[in-house]
Amino acid sequence: MSLTGTRVVIIGGTSGIGLATAHAAIDAGAQVVVASSRQASVDAALDELSPEATGRALDVLDADAVRAFFDGVGPFDHLAYTAGEPLRLLPVDGMDVDRARAFFQVRYFGALTVVGPAAKHIRPGGSITLTSGSARTRPGAGWSVASSLCGATTSLAGALAVELAPVRVNVVEPGIVRSPLWSAMSADEQQAMYDEQAALLPVGRVGEVDDVAAAFLYSMTQSFMTGSAIPVDGGALLV
Repeated sequence: MSLTGTRVVIIGGTSGIGLATAHAAIDAGAQVVVASSRQASVDAALDELSPEATGRALDVLDADAVRAFFDGVGPFDHLAYTAGEPLRLLPVDGMDVDRARAFFQVRYFGALTVVGPAAKHIRPGGSITLTSGSARTRPGAGWSVASSLCGATTSLAGALAVELAPVRVNVVEPGIVRSPLWSAMSADEQQAMYDEQAALLPVGRVGEVDDVAAAFLYSMTQSFMTGSAIPVDGGALLV
């Protein structure tokens, strides 16, 4: 998959799946721009990326800041939106609704804030790829909020594929991936979850961020695909 001669903007590109996607895009020949909510995270990511990579801090919920960011970026080819706060499961019994709403802020409303200003700068043949999750179709107990969020994001990608055409819009749906996404859990809780899921999956392991990054690159380079959801879940839908 070649991205030679292209520019790729990755919102949330300073850790986890986003940072892995930045590395993969650079390896495929792209010039990369990363953004994150904290400048320290941007600086740390740039220290390990190619010297040609650039980045800056961005509040994805600040519409004026988002417009200014993309005006500063100028023409580019592909947008990957991987931003999101660490997740915890929220059982319905005793649900903290304010906390549930908060999960939608960066992951859903942030994406909604970003895509309009971004699309104006995307060159012909370019794309937008959002991030959802396999919980959309296979939730477990305590996943009501996360599953709803994933469903909303996947539906958003389909609607945007129609509205923003000819810009292509797709969504990647990771399963359980070993990443900072779960940093709100203790190390023991994380490992227990990884072990439990690995035993259930046909591939016999949980995902790694590089597995998901490959799907983002596929979305960028597959020019005959839009409005599609790409599952990267180790076969979770089969069990």
